[in-house]
Amino acid sequence: MRISTTIFLTDETITPVRLARELEQRGFAGLYLPEHTHIPVSRDTAHPAGVALPREYARTLDPFVALGQAAAVTERLGLGTGVTLVAQHDPIALAKRIATLDHLSGGRFTLGVGYGWNREEAADHGVTWSTRRALTSDRLDLMRALWAPEPTAHVSSSGPSLRPSEAWPKPAGGAPRTLLGGAAGPKLFAEIAARTDGWMPVGGRGLTETLPVLREAWEQAGRDPKTLQVVPYAVLPTPGKLAHYEELGCEEVVLQLPPGDEREVLGVLDDFVRYL
Repeated sequence: MRISTTIFLTDETITPVRLARELEQRGFAGLYLPEHTHIPVSRDTAHPAGVALPREYARTLDPFVALGQAAAVTERLGLGTGVTLVAQHDPIALAKRIATLDHLSGGRFTLGVGYGWNREEAADHGVTWSTRRALTSDRLDLMRALWAPEPTAHVSSSGPSLRPSEAWPKPAGGAPRTLLGGAAGPKLFAEIAARTDGWMPVGGRGLTETLPVLREAWEQAGRDPKTLQVVPYAVLPTPGKLAHYEELGCEEVVLQLPPGDEREVLGVLDDFVRYL
């Protein structure tokens, strides 16, 4: 099982360049970064974990800029988002950014997708909360049209349509691996089976019960059972927990690093090496 990491990189933490080099030297599989453009001070939306919003949420680096730096100083390290809030982006510009990063990194990028939890942040991007899931699906379809080998049109259900267009570079593998985050449920599992390569469950709790349901939805959609990827994300590891994920067929797990300075983060990495 591949062991990757995630961290809230900010203006106060270890830098992307330093972290990426240290991860590759130690043999970790990848680096995933979260996304928040801003956090409105006047906020009614509670943090999903039910705690005060940690300081780092408002200070995150742009994940694509940070991952571009990481790509430039590594050769094998996987690069991913955990997660990109697709509904908050212009999909044409986002498709270009993703394709460029995947092309320049030699196909090392994984697109983690999420619907978001902060209503105020989404509203400032012009996103009507009740439509964010449909908007995300539509924008994923539009991006895939731009990544297609030949100019491909996309008829939008929620915004401007796309005429057949030349769009280069292409992602190295035709389209990057795409994983959808979110809480287990029939709607999420149907969307995973329809549009993505698998699921990115935060924390990885309850997989024994939920994985059979997802696999059933996957097969009902006509997908090859062997191709489903489930990547537990932001995991605080124990040997037993990681062994359990491996028994369930997970081929990658993403461990949570603290949003600390260089000394703190490298100390935790040295501890995580025992899981490699």
